[in-house]
Amino acid sequence: MNASHSVLVVDDHALVRTGVVKIISHESDLQVVAEAANGAEAVEAYAKFRPDVTLLDLRMPVMEGVEAVRQIREMDPQAKVIVLTTYDTDEDITRALKAGAKAYALKDISADELVTCIHDVLAGKTYLAPAAAAKLAEGMARMQVTPRELSTLRLMADGKSNKEIATSLGISERTVKSHLGHLFEKLGVTSRTEAVKVATRRGLVRFDQ
Repeated sequence: MNASHSVLVVDDHALVRTGVVKIISHESDLQVVAEAANGAEAVEAYAKFRPDVTLLDLRMPVMEGVEAVRQIREMDPQAKVIVLTTYDTDEDITRALKAGAKAYALKDISADELVTCIHDVLAGKTYLAPAAAAKLAEGMARMQVTPRELSTLRLMADGKSNKEIATSLGISERTVKSHLGHLFEKLGVTSRTEAVKVATRRGLVRFDQ
């Protein structure tokens, strides 16, 4: 039986790409037409091959996954993109879905589940990994952190003192303390160390940039 659906596989780890390609190769109605190792290559490959579905990692060099999803969807509003990643913070999930991803799967997914996910997306359905759905619900349930509070949080995570944060943001130390108080309440913590840990887990603070 000839393959009827083309697939683009994008991941900066060759071993992961090989594993995904092998899984897909067992499906008679799916065929991998191209592979890419970063977001920029993904956009180029999509433009060249116009695959029916794209499996794409989030954290990659040159161009991150979310930006690749955005550019692919800008190129083709009907593009079907599945994010396949190890990252499950509510911010990562939200950013990917807002960019236009049709599914968010984690790399601990079984081969059968991955194939089902691909077929669901091809059929116009969406897919959200159970763990990702739980994180997303957690993020939606909590009060939203304001942009200024987020700036305060990230400077605090960089080890800045209240005085240094105040100088960087052009606000008073009293205002910084007020922002921190609101942050602690929203994050459910009582110390700066706990705040950074929780914020990192939820994707509000990242140390790989």
